[in-house]
This record gives sequence, structure tokens and C-alpha cells, in this order.
Amino acid sequence: MSAGLAGPVGLDAAAAVEALDAYGLAGSAVELISISENATWLVRPPGAEPLVLRLNRPGYHSRAAIESELAWVSSLRREGVVRTPPVVPTVDGSLVAALPGRPGQHAVLFAHVRGSHPDESALLPAFPGLGALTARLHEHARRWQRPAGFERFRWDERTSLGPDGHWGRWQDGLGVGEAEAEVLGAAADLASDRLRRFGDAAGTFGLVHADMRLANLLVDDGEVTVIDFDDCGFSWYLYDLAASLSFIEHLPEAPALVDAWVQGYRTEAPLSAEEERLLPSLVVLRRILLVAWIGSHRETEQAAAMGTAFTADSCTLAERYLATAGRTPWR
Repeated sequence: MSAGLAGPVGLDAAAAVEALDAYGLAGSAVELISISENATWLVRPPGAEPLVLRLNRPGYHSRAAIESELAWVSSLRREGVVRTPPVVPTVDGSLVAALPGRPGQHAVLFAHVRGSHPDESALLPAFPGLGALTARLHEHARRWQRPAGFERFRWDERTSLGPDGHWGRWQDGLGVGEAEAEVLGAAADLASDRLRRFGDAAGTFGLVHADMRLANLLVDDGEVTVIDFDDCGFSWYLYDLAASLSFIEHLPEAPALVDAWVQGYRTEAPLSAEEERLLPSLVVLRRILLVAWIGSHRETEQAAAMGTAFTADSCTLAERYLATAGRTPWR
């Protein structure tokens, strides 16, 4: 892709080319892989193995927060908990590159990991393994001594559904009119109340991946690599299960996926019945949070593909959740 190709400010090819100077990779070809919260670029240095450059959305995460993410990623890989992509340092040894002349703009370079995403047309067989993998992350998070100055987002009812949420206001989602706002608002209130009452005790609330979907796994010859820790932060551990259902919460097989995930999780870590009862509220929180994300990221291909139908399906889930007094968003 040429350096002049247009894209969101700070995430375009010109920014990618500029970032590569910090790695001594001037003259490398760059090709856009995806744009979501950040822009991900495939880098092809002349005569060398490809690399993956992540351009962080300006102002979204501080440098300290990005360094904190990479500290966890590196610890997980170093201790053999899960496979994660190695981070490639800049020429001066830093794991995070700053772009001169672009305030708040940072970049991270990763080794390119071979593999393909699990088949999302056959979700059920993959979910026990996903649950087990997530449990290993959580067990590490519980025992890991985080470095001084560790800084990551908190994903709770206030930062997800409040007026100053990380991903914007769900009321600004695509297709959210008066009727939609009424049902989504009532569900958000009920879920928020349940989560506040449950609390954030250390055993059930801690550092999570926060986007643990099959799309963030790469499988190569039976080996699984976990990618995209950009959303990692502090939340209920079962938030990772809600995140695993992102964009598919409304499908008829969702309850079976939950059961399969829980079964796999319990092979690696304990999970109390009280936590399980919290899951419907976490699913509703995550789903309404995604309504907000789609509204604030409507320029992305994924948001455009979801459109107003996503909001309509979200309202159906919310209505079921309310009709069962928060016991389930499904039939």
C-alpha cells in the first residue's frame, strides 16, 4: 500500500512509514491489515522476515499504559503460560515508539506470527479450548506481581456504560432512537446494579484480556498464539467470557457456547456458581458497550457491517434480560 493512501488521522500509511524510522526500517513496504481501535500494518523489510506494526490511536492509551500491556504480554510468553507475539524493540531499545511531530501517537512492532484464526463457522468445538486458555491467563494475572506504575483501563459498569465511557455513549449508537434508548437504558441500569452489588473482590476481579475472541487467536500446527492485548485491563474475570461472545450474543447457540467455555475454564481454574450467575449481566454490559463502539467507530468496516441491525438485536437481548429479571438474555 502506498504511503499516500488515506486513512484515519494518525493511523494512515504515512504514520506507519514514519514509525518505522524508529526501528531502522526505512524503505520497508507496508500493507494495511485492519483498522479497529488501532491500525495494524504488515511490514516487509527488504530481505527479511515480515513484521507487524500496530499504530495506536492517538490519545487512546498513554505510553505508560502501552508499556504495561507489553509487560504482561512479555511475562505470559516468558513464563510459558500462553504463546504471545514477541515485541521488537526500537533501535534505542524501547518497546514503544513515539512519532515526532505527532503528539500522543505511539507504535509497537511485533514479530509476525504464522497461523490462522479458528473456524468461526464451527464455534462450539472451539469454545472449551478458549475457556481453558482464558483460565490460564487469569491464574497468571492473580499471582503476577505487576511492575511499578502499571496502568490499564478499568472495564466496569461506569467506564463501559456511563456518559464518559471508554468507547463513547451507547445512546449515540447506530439506530438508537427513543424506543431503543428506553429498553437499552433499562437493561443497562439493571446490569449496572447487579454488578455493583456483586463488587470487585480480588478473587473475581482483576487483569483480563478483555477481547478474548476467536479472532484474536492464531493456530499453527496445533500451537495457539493469543494476540491483541490492546484492550487488556481490570474487570470481572468472567468479562472475558462475555467478550468471547462479542457480536454473536444474539445467536441461538450462545447458551451452548457459554456452557462449553465454562466447562473448559474449569479444567484449569475454579469458577464459582455466584460468578456464573453474574454472567447475564456481563453479557448485557458488553453488548451495550459494543453498541457504543459501533457508534463511535462508524468509519470502520466492522461497524458499517453491523449497522442498525446490531442495535435491533441488542434490544431483543435486553428485553429478554429484563423479562427474566436479569436471569438470562436468551430464551
